[in-house]
Amino acid sequence: MAIAKPGDTVHIHYTGTLDDGSQFDSSIGREPLEFTLGAGQVIPGFDLAVTGLSEGERRTVRIEPEDAYGEVNEHLIQQIERSKLPGHIKVEKGLQLQAGRAGGSPMVVTVIDFDDDTVTLDGNHELAGKALTFAVELVKIV
Repeated sequence: MAIAKPGDTVHIHYTGTLDDGSQFDSSIGREPLEFTLGAGQVIPGFDLAVTGLSEGERRTVRIEPEDAYGEVNEHLIQQIERSKLPGHIKVEKGLQLQAGRAGGSPMVVTVIDFDDDTVTLDGNHELAGKALTFAVELVKIV
């Protein structure tokens, strides 16, 4: 029986949960996720979770922030004048916006706080600083 190794293209089903038990993502009810092990297509800890599995095998792993989306980077949290946002935008917590950055490529920022004069934006990935638990099943090695 084949064992998944770096360079293999795999199809997997997964369910991701946080330490509080809340589910943040799942492939259940959809097509399995397809990716190549070790190609940088998924977070590093996810590659490790699937490596060594055989078809039909399941595993549950906890991935620490450094092997997931990293720790929260305080430099990516900034307060701006509310007047710098287009007037038609209804500011509310959780609102995601695209912002320009040095180098030209846009980044997604999330409104985490606001008042009449300022808006606090967070450019970290929403799962930064969090440990992730994945239940994975290797469906197929292509």
